[in-house]
Order: sequence, then C-alpha cells, then structure tokens
Amino acid sequence: MKAIIVDKAQKLHWREVAAPSYAADQILVDIHASAVNRADLLQRAGHYPPPPGASTYMGLEMSGVICAVGPQVKNWKVGDRVLALLSGGGYAEQVALPAAHLLPLPNGWDFTTGAAVPEVFLTAFVNLFLEAQLAPGEVALVHGGASGVGTAAIQLARAAGSRVLATAGTATKVERCIQLGAELAVNYRECDFSEAIFEHCDGVDVVLDINAADYLDRNVRLLKHKGRLIFIALLSGSRAELDLGQVLAKRLRLVGSTLRSRPDAEKSTIINAFFERFWPLLVKGDIQPVIETIFPIERVDEAQQMLAENRNIGKVILKVRD
Repeated sequence: MKAIIVDKAQKLHWREVAAPSYAADQILVDIHASAVNRADLLQRAGHYPPPPGASTYMGLEMSGVICAVGPQVKNWKVGDRVLALLSGGGYAEQVALPAAHLLPLPNGWDFTTGAAVPEVFLTAFVNLFLEAQLAPGEVALVHGGASGVGTAAIQLARAAGSRVLATAGTATKVERCIQLGAELAVNYRECDFSEAIFEHCDGVDVVLDINAADYLDRNVRLLKHKGRLIFIALLSGSRAELDLGQVLAKRLRLVGSTLRSRPDAEKSTIINAFFERFWPLLVKGDIQPVIETIFPIERVDEAQQMLAENRNIGKVILKVRD
C-alpha cells in the first residue's frame, strides 16, 4: 500500500510501504478518506509520537470499506462501509484497527463526510459530557468555535439543551459559530472575550479550552460555582500562574484530557456512549460535520498548512481514493 511518511527534514512523501497486518479481533479497511488534525502537525514535528502499538503514520480518523475481518470479529463483514477513530494510520491506503472502534457509514453519506466525524465529534463528546458532565440549561464556552472540534462541540451542546458561547478569530468564523447555535460568539482579536461574556451573562459552567496558558486566568474568572475547565490543547503554552483561591472558593475542577492515548477498551466505551446518545441526530442531519475543503492525499502538505494557519472553518479532508 501507499502511505504518507515524514523524512528527517519533516517533508511529506506518498510512498509504497508494507501493508498492515491485523489481529483476530481487528479488521482491515481500505481507506477512502481521512482528515487533518492538529495532532498530525505535532507528530510531523516530532512532538506527539503515537501510542505504543499504534500505526506510526499520521491520521486519527478515516472512512472506507472493510477488506478483511479477523476470526473473532462479529457483526462486521467484508464490504461494509465504515468510519472510525484511529490512534494513527489514517494517512494511508489501509489501516488495521479494533472492530469495536468502528461506526457504520450512514446511507447517503459519501466517504469525505464520514471522515469528518470521528475525531472531532468524539473529542467534543467525551470532554463536554463525560469529563465536564455538561447538563441541560448550563452554559458552555467553546474556545476555537470554528475549528473542527469547536463546530462539533457547539452543535452537541445545543442538541443537549445547553447554552453555548464561543470565541473565534475572524468575523466570518464568528458568524459561522452563531449559525451553528452559539448565542454569543466573540472575536478574540478585537476585544477581551471575558469582558464580552460578562456583559452577556454572569459566567459559564464549562469551558472547553484549546489555548491554555494565555487564557487560564480569564477562564477561571468566568467559571461559576462548581465550574469545570477542560484543557484539550496547549496552543499558547503549558505554563501560567493560577489563583488557587478562586479554585477553592468556587470549588472548580480543572481537567486535562486527551483522547488518542486512552486504552482501546475506554475508547470503545466512549464510542458506544456517543453512538447511543448522538448518532441518531447525525444520521437525521440535525447535527452535521462541517467541512472546509477536500484535498487529494498527495496534497497533504497544503492541507496541513491550511490548518497551521487557522484558515479553516471545520474539517480539512484528505481524499485517499475514488
């Protein structure tokens, strides 16, 4: 098969590599589409190696067609159209993965739509609803609301009956957040988001944060009593001063969260919970993946550059085969 490999100069190449093997409880998929995530940029730079046992190739999600099934696998067969969260290996023509991590590609969906779902919707789901326990009527602040995870998080929170606020970096992105269901979206380049939010309401119950260091103080001030701050990325750095008095007085919870490194069994539980609660809404079209553009896999460098420069609203998709 072919896969994207990274050379010592961090340049990307679409080259012939050994096809993956699969275990008795795994399936092998012919990948039709994958997508770009910020974790891929970190892995390319040598800062985010895959977990032990995972594929060494980039790519945390895919959609495709099952081409082989392990002898212990039930309920899946060769020819089934699927999508899945991956620990790695999406930038390739084939990938092996646990059968328990598969989701069925809905009828009427093309492969590029399917590839836009797994990483961002499962990331938003696990952090808003399993880590933060976001409840109906509560207020969630989603930083990077026009990102892949952000567009998913806004829709999931609204579908769950919660109020949603967002931040974004351009007027176009702010408008898209509103269209997706945010009642307020703040352009963080034009004003202090915390001041704008306090003018709108008395604070928030949950913050889904990708920024980290630069936003820490404002996030903590915005949180209400028993609020939850969930860190899913460290775009502005990992070190900052924190007023622990506010954490104690308001009984706040600060949670660091990643999805990629979780054990397979835990990922299966997350996937099953998402499938039960939100999958019907995706199939009906009540919530939808947001796609910025689609690149052929051979143009992956351009696709990653778009994400690195924050030019996307939603997902940047990689088409692996027709």
